[in-house]
Amino acid sequence: MKSHWIRSLLQPVRWLLSRLLLAGMAVWVTAAIYYSNLPAQWLRTLAAVLFALGTVTLFVRVRPAWKAKLIFLAAFAGVVAWFLVIPPSNDRDWQPDVAILPSAEIDGDTLAVHNIRNCDYRTETDYTTRYYDRTFDLSKLQSVDLYVVHWGSPAIAHTMLSFGFGGDDYLCFSIETRKEKGEAYSTIKGFFRQYEITYIVADERDLVRLRTNYRGEQVYLYRLNTDLPLARSVLLDYFRTINHLKLHPEWYNALTDNCTTSIRQHTYPYAHKVRWDWRILLNGYVDELAYQAGALDRSVPFADLKQRSLINDRAKAAGDRSDFSARIREGLPGF
Repeated sequence: MKSHWIRSLLQPVRWLLSRLLLAGMAVWVTAAIYYSNLPAQWLRTLAAVLFALGTVTLFVRVRPAWKAKLIFLAAFAGVVAWFLVIPPSNDRDWQPDVAILPSAEIDGDTLAVHNIRNCDYRTETDYTTRYYDRTFDLSKLQSVDLYVVHWGSPAIAHTMLSFGFGGDDYLCFSIETRKEKGEAYSTIKGFFRQYEITYIVADERDLVRLRTNYRGEQVYLYRLNTDLPLARSVLLDYFRTINHLKLHPEWYNALTDNCTTSIRQHTYPYAHKVRWDWRILLNGYVDELAYQAGALDRSVPFADLKQRSLINDRAKAAGDRSDFSARIREGLPGF
């Protein structure tokens, strides 16, 4: 009797969950068609609307229900298969700030980096692209710093890593969408193979000042507590991916291959204690996660650390000075 009662209770729950799953699959396919690579916007819109209407008609008109589910699953599998074979490309009409890809040559302790970006900004959208090459001595690697950049919701941020080689020598990395001319970023589009992923290797006067001085975003800078062999391994792993992307483009994904999940992918092979945490997805709290894990300075409470790590005023005061990186770090906790 008790077992029968439990089954009776679970039956509507299973029914509801199955309907929610089917609805979620239908929404995903509709969005994937709408944001697809079909040649015209009207065609994408029409195809998405027809699929949505067809799905509703299918489940209303076709009986028995298992036949409707089978037809829908076949259509779903077909769209997924088509979606997965959409090829990324390095040959598009790119925005100037992402048109040139970086690369590196590694020979022992010698790291020769090509196309380090250092744009000359007049406004966020008005700039002159500049690049330079530089050779770094890996034996002089001294630090790794984390940037957390907030532009809206406190739950979402952009993260960057910067590797220090002593003095004012820093090499900063920003994992971003590689946008075409006239293209803007959309979080929703970021789930549907609309952007290739790119690793910007840049001078901090570029990546940091762009966000503090021209976009008005809130930028926090933290020194990471990490051993140098680990830092070297992560840095070289970055450049293996960078060199690979120069020849073999890949898609950006707002969930699985973004600025923060990619950092974890580069770190995890060498630091297995980096466990999964919900704050890797809601990465506006990733600095709190790092603090709790002991990766940041813990001489002060986290709220105080975060408040003191905001560098916007420092960056604006430093401007385009050659010692920009040193000035934004002066007196920060943990440095």
